[in-house]
Amino acid sequence: MNRAFALFVIGLAFGGGIGFVLAAANGVTFDGHVHADDHHLDRSGIGGDSSNGHDHHGMLNLAESNAPALDVLVTKDPDQGWNLRVMTTGFTFSPANVGQVHVPGEGHAHVHVNGRKVTRLYGPWMHFATLPEGEVEILVTLNANDHRLLSVGGVPVEARVLLGR
Repeated sequence: MNRAFALFVIGLAFGGGIGFVLAAANGVTFDGHVHADDHHLDRSGIGGDSSNGHDHHGMLNLAESNAPALDVLVTKDPDQGWNLRVMTTGFTFSPANVGQVHVPGEGHAHVHVNGRKVTRLYGPWMHFATLPEGEVEILVTLNANDHRLLSVGGVPVEARVLLGR
């Protein structure tokens, strides 16, 4: 193998590895979303402090008259896994505007399982192929386009389901 090419490959491997390590250390994922900004999550599991693991500085406080309503339902899938249905009033899922400025009444949801954020949700349905064994808490929060957690009076707009399996 040509020595220059071998050095190029070695440099590319080490450079890429260092880049991935630095990105991971700063919470950056392949989609460019910085998860280090998700500091409001309670990563310790179910429960947490009286603020429910949320940083109230990352919230968008809404007037009660403009607040969306949220409810969730989790049902066993007939084939395998579980189905999550997110029902909202006064709120429209807007995947095309994620990361953009806040528009009243639109945004996306964040889904947490046992205190850990597992995904963003851009529509009313989600399928879980599997869930952890034992008691499982599923928490859904409504978020503005700019990812701020929607709240009313400092209380997050969220819904929880506890599955005792």
